[in-house]
Amino acid sequence: MQDASVSSSTAICPSPYANTQRPGWSILKAGHLFTALPLALGIFAVRIVFERFIASACARSLHLQPGIARRAQPNAVLEKVFTSITKNPDSRHLDGLSKQLDWEVRKVQRWFRHRRNQDKPSTHTKFCESMWRFTFYLCIFTYGFQFLRQSPWLWDTRHCWYGYPYQVMTPGLYHYYVTELAFYWSLMFSQFTDIKRKDFLIMFIHHLATVGLISFSYVNNMARVGSLVMCVHDASDFLLEAAKLANYTKYQRLCDFLFIVFSVVFFITRLVIYPIWVLNSTMFESWAIVGPFPSWWLFNFLLLVLQVLHIIWSYLIARIAVKAMLRGKVCNDVRSDIESSSEEEADSTTEGFKTSAHSPKGENGTNGHCA
Repeated sequence: MQDASVSSSTAICPSPYANTQRPGWSILKAGHLFTALPLALGIFAVRIVFERFIASACARSLHLQPGIARRAQPNAVLEKVFTSITKNPDSRHLDGLSKQLDWEVRKVQRWFRHRRNQDKPSTHTKFCESMWRFTFYLCIFTYGFQFLRQSPWLWDTRHCWYGYPYQVMTPGLYHYYVTELAFYWSLMFSQFTDIKRKDFLIMFIHHLATVGLISFSYVNNMARVGSLVMCVHDASDFLLEAAKLANYTKYQRLCDFLFIVFSVVFFITRLVIYPIWVLNSTMFESWAIVGPFPSWWLFNFLLLVLQVLHIIWSYLIARIAVKAMLRGKVCNDVRSDIESSSEEEADSTTEGFKTSAHSPKGENGTNGHCA
């Protein structure tokens, strides 16, 4: 009779928040993840409206106009080399093209620089993209922290495992999870239209892995500890985007301050709170309360891989911070592949061009990057 009543109540109210007690309950919840797909399209649409009307207006008020990059002089020979051979010719290519066209090496270098820059987005575009990310990261972190502040597992992580796997899926936890999942789905969609960066493939794999980890933890009803993982990672993301915004608007002191705050928060959350607070719960508290089970091994393996990535990223951020202190300022967006389009910078000295022309990296007098 008890099983029949439970089955009847589930059939009447198949809510994602239902606290059923029968086996296979978590399998029924997997279908609720499909809600994230139309929500991801909605987030993508909101982003387009936000960037076009709100972020763009803010950028113009800060004197960031959607400028048009200087176009390279039409030249069939150089265009063929640019599209088929290399976008950053070395000294051998430069000398050969100089003799073939009867141009100075300096002029050939300038043509390739202008040709690269005409495909690059403006600072206005980068500002709008970062403002959207900043807004979303700040809002989702605020919501997540406010929700978790009222949850017992924030203060005692053992509550993540009491009664597992038959735990109540509250509306707040469900909305938090699905919104995060939808956002990362939207990033996978928009990555093909966003600013193209050197780490396109890495970030695509990152977004794919994030979607997989969120979905896996949700289906296995590890949403409580999963919410802690998401909150820890959201704590520093909006600070990085804020530093980028300050950098684009040339508020260098504010950019330096925000980058320092971001670095401190990143190190504390990823190298201290995450391993001591989250990994301790997933590996040891869960073992003591519910014992190991098949998905437990995979879940902890993925979380350990994430910790390895934290260490690598922390090392890269530390390098950037050291170089920033040595140079007296924080460098430009470390993921940016934007080169200087200022002809005055490129033409500052003839010696600079000669040095860059023989550079093994083929930077051709462009701005360097920290990482």
